[in-house]
Amino acid sequence: MAETYLLIPGYGGGNARENHLKSKAAAHKALELDATLAGPHAVLGSNAMGDWDFAGGEAEFKKALELDPSYATAHQWYAERISQIGGREQEALAEVNRAHQLDPMSLEISTTIGTVQYLARQYDEAIAACKMVVSENPTFADAHACLGNAYWLKRMYPQAVEELKAAAQLSGDRDRVEKAAAMEQGFRSGGWKGVLTKEIEALQAQRKRGKSGGALAIATDYAELGDKEQAFQWLNTAYQERDSALIVLKTDPFLDSLRSDPRFAELVRKVGLPQ
Repeated sequence: MAETYLLIPGYGGGNARENHLKSKAAAHKALELDATLAGPHAVLGSNAMGDWDFAGGEAEFKKALELDPSYATAHQWYAERISQIGGREQEALAEVNRAHQLDPMSLEISTTIGTVQYLARQYDEAIAACKMVVSENPTFADAHACLGNAYWLKRMYPQAVEELKAAAQLSGDRDRVEKAAAMEQGFRSGGWKGVLTKEIEALQAQRKRGKSGGALAIATDYAELGDKEQAFQWLNTAYQERDSALIVLKTDPFLDSLRSDPRFAELVRKVGLPQ
């Protein structure tokens, strides 16, 4: 269900794995030319955490912020990554607020405030933050996605569907537009369960056409529907594919219904998320 991973380098559309590898290669090349640059270390930090190398990612972010403490984007990406990992909510909020102080005009940073807040279960605050971005910049897709997720978690389903549809249309991504249309159709015919069922169908169809990823989103939909067996089947698929999105295992509210199952703790252990 959630579109949580829109603001991290390498995951913003197209072939996510290909973008990930290209950004990593470009960062290494930049550091060969100038080892004092903070930006490449921030990229490598985000990518390392997406590869489940959490200690390596932490070291790269620390290096970036040591080289340039006023680099707003490094604070932003670091905030989002540690908010996804979990257990460091206050630190994540402090980092994203620092990013906003350094670059108050950045739409990405302003939207990341809402993303960090809803992962910290601060849904009303997330809605307020993303609404502010949308009201001032109505064509910014990521803010609509953040708002849609926060509305869904508040069980405000009509508003959620509307915002996720707007995010998809503004993104220009054909797969997202197709998925959002299916969700809207599902809501009209079957309420919130219809949304989840149609999203599953759309995501599975996209995977059959060769689109990478999506396994975690399918798992979260099944979890929301109360089908634990299918949810764990798709979580295992995400693990086998080394889906970078599994960084949110411990924090994604859409997975809360699975957390008491021993299989969930075992998956967290296998991914290597910090305890």
